[in-house]
Amino acid sequence: MTKRPRKRSKPLLIDDNLPLQSRPVRRRDPKQPELPFDLMPERVEPCLATLRASPPHGPDWSYEIKWDGYRLAVHVEPSGVRVITRGGKDWTHRFPGIAEAAKALDRTMILDGEAVILDEQGRSDFGLLQRSLGASGRNGGKLPSRDSILYAFDLLYLDGHDLRKLDYEDRRELLEEVLDGQDGAIRLSEEFDADPDALLQHACQLGLEGIIAKHRRRPYRSGRQGDWLKIKCIQSDSFIVVGYEPSTALAGAIGSLLLAAYSGDDLVYVGSVGTGFKHDQARDLKVTLDKLRWKAKKPPVDYDGSRKAVWVQPTLITEIEYRAWTGDGKLRHASYKGLRDVQDNAEIYQLDD
Repeated sequence: MTKRPRKRSKPLLIDDNLPLQSRPVRRRDPKQPELPFDLMPERVEPCLATLRASPPHGPDWSYEIKWDGYRLAVHVEPSGVRVITRGGKDWTHRFPGIAEAAKALDRTMILDGEAVILDEQGRSDFGLLQRSLGASGRNGGKLPSRDSILYAFDLLYLDGHDLRKLDYEDRRELLEEVLDGQDGAIRLSEEFDADPDALLQHACQLGLEGIIAKHRRRPYRSGRQGDWLKIKCIQSDSFIVVGYEPSTALAGAIGSLLLAAYSGDDLVYVGSVGTGFKHDQARDLKVTLDKLRWKAKKPPVDYDGSRKAVWVQPTLITEIEYRAWTGDGKLRHASYKGLRDVQDNAEIYQLDD
């Protein structure tokens, strides 16, 4: 595979030494019969990817880059544009550039995709996105993200037709037609004609989060059905902040966050994270957490450590990157990526029974 990607929209994927090829756009068959008109759904529960250790092989699967941002559904309606989070909240005001680009498409549709901000190497950076949204603590997560990009990877509705019953490869063909030539705030998340093991290896070498595999001959089914699979280079999950350890080196800042995951309906302490913060983030987090001080004598989780812990109400959710788990169930080599907004409906890590 010697061809370079079809478009130079992502600098990280145009290295001449990397044998990656994005699949050419296929034109829709003009002989396709007309379909009866369908009402646009008010909201669609997203299809979720199931975690796998290795990618599937065979002609039934397609492969994309896994983006690291916020999952969004963009409804382009006759009355205007709505940008809806995974949890069903209207965040149109927080992604004005995406909303404007969607309106300019001048067709009714529902796009499924991921809002990201790219770093200088063209990689999606969750921390940059969080800072653009003001989620470091000082602004309460209420700023509009004007530099974000939506990488669209599915099309659920188009010009009066509900597409969810179509196979993914047919929805994909229509998506490519709709977004052909788009290189602004809304872009196509491209497929790659490559061996999935090689694609995963290159993604990891480039510092990406991983890849997504999608079954070509499945309809759009909400929830985690196994139609979409995610294969990660580095583990990254959401945890509850239950406390912090004050910094001994930086006045008015945290030194580490104390984290918890769910075991059934109970919170369980899973260790701490003390890297990944910038100085201003560490100070902002302390200001935010001090407003959530835990009043009860007993901590919100069982804790037998010796840290000087300041316990807080378990309301904040943080995204943590880590390498593995220790034998006693604690995170190993954890690094802070940013706070998640509760409205994003992030899935808190669930410990095995």
